[in-house]
Amino acid sequence: MAELESTVINTDVKQKDPSTALVIAVTTRAIFSLEEEHKLYLEKGKEEYTRHQQANQDKPLPPGTAFAFIQAVQYVNKKILESNPAERDLFDILVLSNNSPESGVRIINSAKHYGLEISKFCFVSDEDSTQYLKSHGVKLFLSADRTDVCNALQRGVSAALVFQQEVQAPSTPLRVAFDGDAVLFLDETDQIFQEQGLEGAVQYERAMEAVPIGEGPLKAFAMHLGKMRKKFGQGECPIRTYLVTARSGRDMGIRAIKTLREWGLPIDEAFFMDGAPKGPILAQIQPHIFFDDGLHNIQGAQNVGVPSAWVP
Repeated sequence: MAELESTVINTDVKQKDPSTALVIAVTTRAIFSLEEEHKLYLEKGKEEYTRHQQANQDKPLPPGTAFAFIQAVQYVNKKILESNPAERDLFDILVLSNNSPESGVRIINSAKHYGLEISKFCFVSDEDSTQYLKSHGVKLFLSADRTDVCNALQRGVSAALVFQQEVQAPSTPLRVAFDGDAVLFLDETDQIFQEQGLEGAVQYERAMEAVPIGEGPLKAFAMHLGKMRKKFGQGECPIRTYLVTARSGRDMGIRAIKTLREWGLPIDEAFFMDGAPKGPILAQIQPHIFFDDGLHNIQGAQNVGVPSAWVP
């Protein structure tokens, strides 16, 4: 591995073209379970944390919430390259860390231990590491730190907050579930609902039925996923996407479906829950990651063991 400033290039992994790749940045606490180490950092400080990481550099870290998602993403790359070895439209994973390079050896060794194809490790001592996301062409940022996520969203990068939980790694293909309003879509109808109640929101949706809903914070990421899906026939696609929304199908489903059609965004399955809990349906889908703006929905997903990411 060659070191470039505070970025370690993983020479074991074929480097992707950031202008065509779907670049996903994950923090170390999103991909690995570092809760004990993080507690040590908060209680004893950076030096003690660094000492601990160096002393345990050959001991692999346990998988974290986003681990299975990253594994499934690798599977998609494998399938894409099997059908076209020259394909450049691939997933590219980089790890963004507030660790120093000295304490980062354990992170790199852990990734190698699990066979994770991570192209770059960026060790940033700056308070706000999200300033480097755009320069790496990042399309999705997953972090266990709320401030990081808010900073990334303000910089125009799709981002979500990952909550630490034990995750059973589901099998392939890659399955990604999205909430609708304030995630894929703009939260315009949510705002009408807050101000005018359900009846006002329903009337608004009926009046606006022919007008596509505005773009939400994860639309760009979803569109790139959709672009990758189009490389495969229906039966062989290694990516499946789901819309799991609190909207009712009868009163608010038509505009959502028309918006997806207008965007040219293919979705495999759509569930209009009409306010019912999402946990049971997510338990059935078993996505590698579920994005929602409602903390109660995130909690419901966690209760059934689904890796979840909150879009604040």
